[in-house]
Amino acid sequence: MNLTSKKVTLNKSGEELCLFLSDVKNFEQLMPENINKFEMIRENAFVFALKGMPEIALEVKKSNPPNEVVLGAISDKLPFTLTANVEPVDDNTSKAELLFEGDFNSMMAMMIKSPISKFLDTLTTNMEKL
Repeated sequence: MNLTSKKVTLNKSGEELCLFLSDVKNFEQLMPENINKFEMIRENAFVFALKGMPEIALEVKKSNPPNEVVLGAISDKLPFTLTANVEPVDDNTSKAELLFEGDFNSMMAMMIKSPISKFLDTLTTNMEKL
């Protein structure tokens, strides 16, 4: 299952945005208001939970400033990656979109498609405010 967020324009260079997203504690600022839990578990990993959803642990898998940051699920139960594709525009501006890629059976994909889409929209909307 692949989902792509809207593309947003930010007042940050591609380098700045990638560094911001590579520092996982910054994701707390991007989370939806209905977050139940956000906790650092390692320097490059965190766990979060939204109301009515299971806890999800993510870690930075790859950081390639100024173009990309890839987070991946730590657990094999929900195998997915969340990639921030960053497009530098100039020294102070960049465009970004999030790509969710997961390997789920069709029943699971049907159940999580809507909540994950809303989650991606919230992350990008909050990223746009940075």
